[in-house]
Amino acid sequence: MFFEYPKLLWLLAVPALLVLHYIYLERAGRHPHLRVSVATPWMKGGMSYMNILRHIPFILRTFALVMIVVALARPRSSEELSKVDTEGIDIVLAMDVSTSMLARDLTPDRISASKDIAIEFISQRPSDRMGIVVFAGESFTQCPLTTDRATLINLMKEVQTDIIEDGTAIGNGLATAVARMKDSDAKSRVVILLTDGVNNSGEVAPKMAAEIAKTYGIRVYTIGVGKEGMAPYPVMTPWGVQVQNMKVEIDEALLKEIAESTGGRYFRATDNTKLAEIYSEINKMEKAKTSVESFPVYKELFGTYVLWALLALMLELLLNWFVIRRLV
Repeated sequence: MFFEYPKLLWLLAVPALLVLHYIYLERAGRHPHLRVSVATPWMKGGMSYMNILRHIPFILRTFALVMIVVALARPRSSEELSKVDTEGIDIVLAMDVSTSMLARDLTPDRISASKDIAIEFISQRPSDRMGIVVFAGESFTQCPLTTDRATLINLMKEVQTDIIEDGTAIGNGLATAVARMKDSDAKSRVVILLTDGVNNSGEVAPKMAAEIAKTYGIRVYTIGVGKEGMAPYPVMTPWGVQVQNMKVEIDEALLKEIAESTGGRYFRATDNTKLAEIYSEINKMEKAKTSVESFPVYKELFGTYVLWALLALMLELLLNWFVIRRLV
């Protein structure tokens, strides 16, 4: 705390002089004298209740005067706040929604785990524009680049298999994601491409899509989802849906090449924990640059001291009206 007009604090000498004057008058004998032959009865009496109570109005009045002087000096408090300017990052999540994403080597299955962890990733980046592209045998934009987190999360929740032709068109998915941000003026542009298969359909070759991304300066992080070897997969049989173990096929060489050619990285997610760690690592790598500008924020404390002065004066008035006058 500091005072805008500290020189006014010299006025505190006034209540100090009043206190000294009050003490002088008390000691000078403002009370009447009475001569008695024996003072023994009065020596045992001590200070009466009234003798103590009559000083309180003066104490309250003096306290109020001190508070008024402090308020006139304009007390203020300050703290340093920082203004942070973020340098935006555009991120498109390109997600495989082929039927193989129903495999249950992740809990409860690959697509559900991928959606849940992607939603958490979205929530952790409130300053970036983000979008969603889904692909299977073809691709389309589920959500264009936006800062509306509620809409983005709701549209991510609606992602499911069987909404487009089945297959795995990795090239189409990446090309669509690149198209969503090629005209963006963001300082950093990123695609997070998640798939669990091998490119087997689509008009755009994955390597061609990677070259286009590289041309526009877009980094691509690729994630291969699925355990090594075999994975439980729901299959329709004459006896209903049954879970059977099927071979996991992920073109890791292709995903690594896409990531490395664009300045990104390839990750392999074999369970929910590993997938969450991957998104967390990407989150740390793709931090927005910030410029920090500090500035003081002041808070006026004038009103607090005026309020204390008013309360003291009100209490003095009540004591004079309802207590001291009755005792007198």
